[in-house]
Amino acid sequence: MTGGTVESVLGPGDPAPFALFNAAGNSPFLIIGDHAGSAVPRPLQSLGLQPDDLRRHIAIDIGVLGLGRALAILLKAPFLHQVYSRLVIDCNRLPTRPDAIPEISDGTPIPGNRRLTERSRTARAAAIHGPYHAAIATLLDARHAAGEETILLSLHSFTPTLDGVTRPWDVGVLHVSGRNDFALGLRDALGERSELTVGDNEPYAMDETDYTVPFHAFARNLRYAEIEVRQDLIASPSGQKAWATHLAEAVRRAAGVLSMRDRSAQETLASGQESIRRGRA
Repeated sequence: MTGGTVESVLGPGDPAPFALFNAAGNSPFLIIGDHAGSAVPRPLQSLGLQPDDLRRHIAIDIGVLGLGRALAILLKAPFLHQVYSRLVIDCNRLPTRPDAIPEISDGTPIPGNRRLTERSRTARAAAIHGPYHAAIATLLDARHAAGEETILLSLHSFTPTLDGVTRPWDVGVLHVSGRNDFALGLRDALGERSELTVGDNEPYAMDETDYTVPFHAFARNLRYAEIEVRQDLIASPSGQKAWATHLAEAVRRAAGVLSMRDRSAQETLASGQESIRRGRA
């Protein structure tokens, strides 16, 4: 089994490395799913894994595909997501990081990722990671050129237990300091639901391992939120629909608060400028 050359990573009949759902969505939101897919290119021979392994959390963010589609409809937003499994290459990692193509994931060996050459790793990045992020950049640049605001929503899901430890959160909002006002507003809006346990940078903190939001949102000074929903809550279509409703309400609330704040700041600035102008007249 090989890691694949640039020419052989994707075989005949393999899908493109990303898909765009609800492309005509014209709201301020762009939804992305780094780990929404579980496909493995045919030349990589299922990475030596059994079909059940490719349905586990090690291979895919369970529930995110259905959740993203349902949320895209409610928010009238595009949903751009990865088609291939995070085990082929993790699109939320810098592709040169060792954990971008793990040899072991949550205790499970990944035979097709063992002892890959640098050429094979580069081939996967070129075939899957690069086109996916180029597609996100193209959408963001087009929206900017059209004068449209974008709030980037990055959807993920997390396993209820990891390394034998139960995780108590229903949902988490990840962020870092600076331009995180929307993320904090979303956290607070979700927290208003007394039945939810909301994590603030839990079960993960946004740090140097994250790639997508820092790469796209920070460089463009975009508002953003990375959202983690517990997988057992969105494993079924009914759960996905319910959580899409929860998130849509909270997202709209957080965006509305910021919109009011921005308008107030603009009015204050305009009033001050007018006072200065009159003083000079």
